[in-house]
Amino acid sequence: MGLYQVFFLFLLMGKNGLCQVGGSCSKTVVNSCSDCIRSGPDCAWCMQENFTQPGEQETVRCNTRALLTERGCEPQKIIAPRNKVRVVKKLPLSESFEKQEPIQLSPQVIRLKVRPGSPATFRVSFKRVQGYPVDLYYLMDLSNSMKDDLDNVKDLGNDLLSALKTITAHAQIGFGAFVDKTVLPYTNTNKKKLLRPCDDDSEKCQAAFGYRHVLNLTPREQEFKQSVTNQFISGNLDSPEGGLDAMMQAAVCGGAIGWRNSSTRLIVLTTDAGFHMAGDGKLAGILEPNDQQCHMKDNLYYKSNEMDYPSVGQLAFQLEKNNIQTIFAVTENVQAIYKQLSAIVPKSEVGVLSNDSNNVVELIKTAYRKLSSKITLTHDRLPDNVQITYTPECQSAGPPGPDEGVCDNVKEKQEVSFNVTVVVDSCIKDTSFTIRILGIKDTLTVNLSTNCECDCNDPQDSQHQSCGGKGSLTCGVCSCQEGFIGRICECAIGKEDKDTLRKACLNADGVECGGRGECVCGRCQCHGNYHGDHCECDDEHCEKFQNQLCGGNGKCKCGVCSCNEGYEGSACQCKVSQTECKPPNGTVCHGRGVCRCSRCECDAGYQRPHCKTCLGCPDPCQTKLNCIECLGFNIGPFKGNCSKACSTVVPDTVSQLNKKGKQCELKDSESCWIKFSLEQLDGVDTYKAEIQSERVCPEPPSVTAIIGAAIGT
Repeated sequence: MGLYQVFFLFLLMGKNGLCQVGGSCSKTVVNSCSDCIRSGPDCAWCMQENFTQPGEQETVRCNTRALLTERGCEPQKIIAPRNKVRVVKKLPLSESFEKQEPIQLSPQVIRLKVRPGSPATFRVSFKRVQGYPVDLYYLMDLSNSMKDDLDNVKDLGNDLLSALKTITAHAQIGFGAFVDKTVLPYTNTNKKKLLRPCDDDSEKCQAAFGYRHVLNLTPREQEFKQSVTNQFISGNLDSPEGGLDAMMQAAVCGGAIGWRNSSTRLIVLTTDAGFHMAGDGKLAGILEPNDQQCHMKDNLYYKSNEMDYPSVGQLAFQLEKNNIQTIFAVTENVQAIYKQLSAIVPKSEVGVLSNDSNNVVELIKTAYRKLSSKITLTHDRLPDNVQITYTPECQSAGPPGPDEGVCDNVKEKQEVSFNVTVVVDSCIKDTSFTIRILGIKDTLTVNLSTNCECDCNDPQDSQHQSCGGKGSLTCGVCSCQEGFIGRICECAIGKEDKDTLRKACLNADGVECGGRGECVCGRCQCHGNYHGDHCECDDEHCEKFQNQLCGGNGKCKCGVCSCNEGYEGSACQCKVSQTECKPPNGTVCHGRGVCRCSRCECDAGYQRPHCKTCLGCPDPCQTKLNCIECLGFNIGPFKGNCSKACSTVVPDTVSQLNKKGKQCELKDSESCWIKFSLEQLDGVDTYKAEIQSERVCPEPPSVTAIIGAAIGT
């Protein structure tokens, strides 16, 4: 197994916590053998009788095979289902094409029965048959700009078939043509222009059309030459053409085109323009989406003006579904556009046409060699919770990956192989998926199921001796009769309901005895050093300081350190001292926090080191204004109640403020300006206030001004 394969297996399995380094068992809630098998690919179950000790949960039966053996479980008593890979159908690979259905992919049917999280790997082989048939459908743009190209294509019948027959003796060639939808704004809809869309009245021209199938696939070059000779240029208005419409119909109308069941299917699209795609039809008011169905009548696509262009995704899907490979033979001015299209369309190549298409034969030969020598193994839609990795084994191998495996530069009769690794994340019902080579009809069907149950071959005794004669044995665990519970059915509960007793053992999270004990007759029997009503307490796992539990200065009680006198901190790591928490001539943390481990833990908003300032607190100038006007001038909403409402403010009336404390200047309730300063004292809301005795009030309007305003003078 290579480095890449190891890496991808890590990604596939590690993300679900199922595959643990060193073969560990990642257990969750385990109440039975089936729970154990589902909880991790390395988990095994010990069905040995009396394997657990009094007070232990049956969970201890679930562990890795090595740890169960170490604990004393006999090997024959360990249940650990293994992956099963069974080849159902494996016909041998064919050497050459002899007019019968060749076999190029093997095996053809595989059945997998796997444990969740456990990778199952099988091998797939491919060999390209020598002389495998080729069907080439030549799809040509007959817009006016392709006139010179058509003249050359008319002489290509012999050359094209001759080129194909150097590849295989079983070659066929067909022909189709396209322009664009015959509606505005794509085509001039004037009746005369529809019948003769060409500008030059002297040249032969055929009526406007969308897509026309001209010649069924045939092995006779003369038929191809005659059909192409009878074709003439047509025309339209805009530059992009309806090539995607034509390709879609050529792909889905297999009967009309004449594709053979066993052949390499090629569409060669030649054009010097871009293409319209889904959504462009709205320009002509065509809103019906492309339905990816065949609509051919008298060799014409009769729904061209009723249905939108296909999307690139729809076309790619149908080409892949029908095993059609594409060669885009385009002029240099649109090469970049078709390279982007080729990146989305599987098994496609782009070649650059000369100005008059005289290099098209060589272009097709070169593109075909690239397509046929690149072997891509992939799959159809995977079932949910199923992941796959392909690891190619060949000279020019691509990296392992989850979507495809690639072998490049593969020759005829050269066998290449792929290791295919399947991982199922969780238990699923029986399902299947298909693996195939892009552009090739052969497929491999993978029937998939999961192994999530235990076959313990239990005795049928309902009063088994190991269960005190009061229950049956299921994979080593007692299933007690009604009225009895316990590890060996030792607890008689009488009329009590078993679920009611069990609820008494559930903690706040609904876990029985916190997962640290066993519920026996409605009470938790805790494991190890755990204690408490629900085994919630542990006196051995408190915080450490200098590698000592509770710093050696306290005792661990229920997971929390209880410090000796004179020590504090979460690990009793600090001596009790307030020296560092006192500012000069101040109280501890200014009365706005507590001192722990020689540091102030300040109230919300106040800042260390001594909780003196508060960055996020409200402005005291505003919050104390009502008290200032009451204490200084006996006005405002607190008038008559100053001493009670403003007990946290210590006032001092002065003629001139000093610059100590926060300086405030605000309007009081009588719209007079008052000045005061505030200095916060120790504590949360205590202030010393200096109030300037004089306030500035607005001048009242004169009587003369009021009378003048009234009479308008």
